[in-house]
Amino acid sequence: MSKHTILLALTVLFLSSCSPFANKDIRKPVAEGLTPKALYAKAEDKLDSGAVEQAIDQFKILLEAYPGSKYAIQARLDIAYNLFKSKKYNRAISQLDSFIEKYPSIQSSPYAFYLRGVIAEEKSVSILDKVVTDSAQRDVQSVRDAYAYFILLIEKYPNSKYSEEAIIKLSTLKNILAKHELYVAIYYTKKGAHIGAVNRSKYIIENFPNSIVIPDSLHLMAYNYDAIGALKLASSARDVLNVNFPNYSAKYSLK
Repeated sequence: MSKHTILLALTVLFLSSCSPFANKDIRKPVAEGLTPKALYAKAEDKLDSGAVEQAIDQFKILLEAYPGSKYAIQARLDIAYNLFKSKKYNRAISQLDSFIEKYPSIQSSPYAFYLRGVIAEEKSVSILDKVVTDSAQRDVQSVRDAYAYFILLIEKYPNSKYSEEAIIKLSTLKNILAKHELYVAIYYTKKGAHIGAVNRSKYIIENFPNSIVIPDSLHLMAYNYDAIGALKLASSARDVLNVNFPNYSAKYSLK
């Protein structure tokens, strides 16, 4: 056999070994030939049988196989919703953050904004609910997040039906946040940090003007002004309190 013949044989052998058809363990297409509609239906079947994690995995297969389809868009929302129902709040919010970044202005975007707010609100519910019944006495960061998410929804989609529901929810969230600030102001007062207490009271009045703790905030502000000798400011705070809430009686205690 000539030198050229040997080289040709080696070249053919090398090329055949590199050929994709040489490997018998060929990876199957991720969708296994199924259409987006069929993949979505398969995921729904998993949900109907209670296999939530398997359903989420099936939705992810749909996303990988047909990322631009209408079924993929819905699958992203379904993943977020089912993570939420499984109490996996951080993962659900992360999914919705990605959805909103990818689809900021499609038909289902308002729902994504709304669901994100609902999840953040639900996340704020403490396992200590039976002991600490007032949600304003817990960590309210998730409440702040929910409040901000609903505000963004209302600003971006003011005419959406989800914005109408968000407005109703904001009233409850606003009162929780305002009460939390009042608790902090009361704590400062008890510690003798009167200027800090005044500033907290001001923050409530400026940022939550229609909340249920405005009367207490004005009353507490006047008390702390008295404590630092700012008598005119104390008198002004009481004047505002008496004009707007003539039958007021304190609903908090410094004991």
